[in-house]
Amino acid sequence: MKRHDLDQANLPDTPGVYFFHDIDGNILYIGKATSLRDRTKSYFTPDLAETRGLKIVNMVLAANHVTYRETGSVLEALLLENQLIKKHKPIFNTKEKDNKTYTCVVITDEDYPRVLIMRVRDYEKRFVSVNVNVDKVYGPFSSRPQLVDAMRIIRKIFPYRDRCEMGGNKPCFNAQLRLCPGVCAGLMSSKDYKKNIRHIKNLFEGKIDSIRKDLEKDMKSYAKSERFELAAKARDTLWALDHIRDVSLIKDDELTEFKNRDFRIEAYDVAHISGSSRVGVMTVVKGGKKDTAQYRKFKLVENINDDYAGIVELLRRRFAHDEWEIPDLVVFDGGEGQKNIGEKVLASMNILVATCSVVKDNRHKAREILGLDNQNLMLSKIEMEKLKKGIILANSEAHRFAIAYHKDKRDEKFLK
Repeated sequence: MKRHDLDQANLPDTPGVYFFHDIDGNILYIGKATSLRDRTKSYFTPDLAETRGLKIVNMVLAANHVTYRETGSVLEALLLENQLIKKHKPIFNTKEKDNKTYTCVVITDEDYPRVLIMRVRDYEKRFVSVNVNVDKVYGPFSSRPQLVDAMRIIRKIFPYRDRCEMGGNKPCFNAQLRLCPGVCAGLMSSKDYKKNIRHIKNLFEGKIDSIRKDLEKDMKSYAKSERFELAAKARDTLWALDHIRDVSLIKDDELTEFKNRDFRIEAYDVAHISGSSRVGVMTVVKGGKKDTAQYRKFKLVENINDDYAGIVELLRRRFAHDEWEIPDLVVFDGGEGQKNIGEKVLASMNILVATCSVVKDNRHKAREILGLDNQNLMLSKIEMEKLKKGIILANSEAHRFAIAYHKDKRDEKFLK
């Protein structure tokens, strides 16, 4: 796929969500845009590796075509993107499976529900761990600033209660700013307040047409009963909903979402003695540093004196774990044979990641890295040297980890 193809596709200059697909139509990546046309063209610039990082380069190389869905506003694009990523789980949108540092929106289960912006880990501590029911949880959102900006806009259209206490004698501070409808001081009925909450839910669930129909119905009903102030309020809310144009919701941090500091390298190694005490390991280097918390051990089937078979079993078992983050680069220990068999296994499982292998000398030191094609990666010399250091670190850690695990299993057998 080339930029020329996008020019021919004539994508609109409007907000929306775009989808990169592979040749079979599978969704590789979902993104949001203030301008679908400009955003998608940005993926085909010469400095893509520098501006967006290696993950995006790999995604573009694996992609075959782009589709899109227009939205009425940037706010809708932001919420729709999150909803669709959660539904389709595209491989290149996966940053961290452990997303407890991400942010979510919690709607409490109360007569006058609160709408709270919380870290996922704080939500789990405050609600889940003590079995406190909530009405709805939306997210997780990777960008807290974007979510805060989105909620600022939503709150102006549909005011809600967050942390104020009920039963006060006067409206809270947010009510004075018209960000809370004053339910804390009894200025709005539970029935009317829950309309606001229902509208907020519909926004997060992509049901904006349902919100418009409800507001139009309310406006006509209030006008018919000559409650003109309420009719005007419904009209103004409808107008605000249809004129959301806050482009600040999509900020520069989207451009750095896949920067190389998040680049994940996984290295694998197999250890045994003539098929006995067979083990396999996975080590992780992320952002150039060891991530020992994500190292994994695999006890392999015994009495198979075949390194290739070990690689096949190791990869199949590792990638059976959908809950683990997908790597950006897979490193094998050995030469072309190990790399080729590993690539065949990955292809059979539809795992789209770059691969390389590390060839060792007689002292088991890294002598050569096979399969690292900078023509595709488009890295500067400095970036390539950093990547090579990460590969060698991951590989040496895999060898050390595999030998240590093999020794432990061998000692267990001896003691038995």
